[in-house]
Amino acid sequence: MRIAVIDDEKYARIEMRHHINEWNPDAIVQEVSGGVEALELFEKERFDILFIDIHLGDVQGTTVASVAKRMMPEAKVIFATAFSEYAVKAFELQADDYLLKPIDPQRIRDILENCSQQKSESFPTESSRLAIRSGRHTRLIDIDEVTHIVTDGKGRGCYICLMKGDTLQDSSPLSDFEHRLREQGFYRIHKRSLVNLRQIQDIFPWKNNSFALRMRGSETILPIAREKHKELKRLLRIQ
Repeated sequence: MRIAVIDDEKYARIEMRHHINEWNPDAIVQEVSGGVEALELFEKERFDILFIDIHLGDVQGTTVASVAKRMMPEAKVIFATAFSEYAVKAFELQADDYLLKPIDPQRIRDILENCSQQKSESFPTESSRLAIRSGRHTRLIDIDEVTHIVTDGKGRGCYICLMKGDTLQDSSPLSDFEHRLREQGFYRIHKRSLVNLRQIQDIFPWKNNSFALRMRGSETILPIAREKHKELKRLLRIQ
């Protein structure tokens, strides 16, 4: 889940990040202090949820929301405001919800749960296929065929490793695949690797008191970053 918090008050951003990470420690949260900065960010990155303060220092939050809806129609837009009358404006702009300041933590959790559920329901069977781009050529593969994805180590894209031992190359960064496949049972275990949780064969101790894993049909050893091991165990329901 990728979430942007747009607010010109630093404390408000910190508080929002805290509540989001309490709800989902694995959520990727990007803080933005102004409207212009937010619009520049939207040119480069996509988000699932946008928390936008109505009163930003440079550009009105309503303007940011309107532009964001055109750029990312699938994103959920949530207004944050100290004035209840702006709730009407929020729904006029087809915003998905609003938060009244001071923020109620339970209200944030309810909104996040609702957005997450809607996002899950919006993934039909079409998302079971993955488009791999190499130059002008695009190949569609079943996501279940993918065991893991690793960076090429040179900043030029990734290698997509398949169950049958084939390897495809794609020019997209690993962060793109992480975003596209997070809801499909993939987890980033290291800055250089993303794995299909259903295709993990074994996990074992590795160098310097760390851990590593192997995927089905592969002898390649994939190190697990120390900060990722606990969450990986939780996802796999390992005690």
